[in-house]
Amino acid sequence: MTFDGPLSASAYELLGVESTVSDDELRRAYRLRLRQTHPDTGGDAAVFVRVQRAWELVGTAAARAAYDRGRGTASWAERPTTAGATGTRPRGRSYGRAGAWRRRRYRELLSDQLGHEVTDAEAYDPLVVRAAPWEARRMLADALAEEATAEAIEELGIGFTAWHDVAVGEADDAKLDHVVLSPTGLYGLMSEDFGGPVRFRQGEVIGAHVGGAAPIRELLARMRTVARRARVRFGGAILILPDDDLDDTIAPLGSVRGVPVVVVRRSALRTVLRGGVPGARALGGNEAFDVRSRLTHSARVLSP
Repeated sequence: MTFDGPLSASAYELLGVESTVSDDELRRAYRLRLRQTHPDTGGDAAVFVRVQRAWELVGTAAARAAYDRGRGTASWAERPTTAGATGTRPRGRSYGRAGAWRRRRYRELLSDQLGHEVTDAEAYDPLVVRAAPWEARRMLADALAEEATAEAIEELGIGFTAWHDVAVGEADDAKLDHVVLSPTGLYGLMSEDFGGPVRFRQGEVIGAHVGGAAPIRELLARMRTVARRARVRFGGAILILPDDDLDDTIAPLGSVRGVPVVVVRRSALRTVLRGGVPGARALGGNEAFDVRSRLTHSARVLSP
């Protein structure tokens, strides 16, 4: 369970206090929240668990100091590129820069709200992020999700090639988050953070914060555009969500419009890409080489 995402409540917010309260005030707030959320008194069991977890993070002076340090700008600031090798292990080949478009859009939305062009320190200050409009925070959360996906793919090694932020139309936001060529097939990936748990209905994702969006339908539509342009055939589709937002580690949705679809926890992505999406079409060695060549020449990434 995490409290460090742009869309998640902080430990202090779960306890109903400001981050500047005294230790005694914090303890009183924790006891009050326990009584309010306890299932035996009509409270929500899920919230009760989150309140207890929040107290574990800030309930002692040492834990609170460590938590406050961890909420600095470093965790949200733009990550350095990771192309090439780490140590002696070669990393997967990649094109484009995951999360770059959404980070730019986040900065634009934040600058519009504040009335001036924000600096890096200001853009990623936790207090500024928490006060930003939902649309801006969602943009940053999705950027972080895309970066985490890219890092996971690169760690799989040289047998994997990824294209990030692949353009699928003339509009700036018309993109497929990731295209991955692996030994188990060719996949289209979407990295999302809706800010809360999701459910499934008739092959689509639903939930309180999903709203009217149709992420599976959008993912498949964008994959079709890339497939037509590159003259390739995808073997499967993968939607990646934060671990806390998905009940099961891997949720197969079956074949949707002829394409096998799975929704996976972020921590399980490497396992899925190594083993393959259930029912996905495998690629032979010569075909994989041809697919890589076609995508390299036709896929237009939004960022270098």
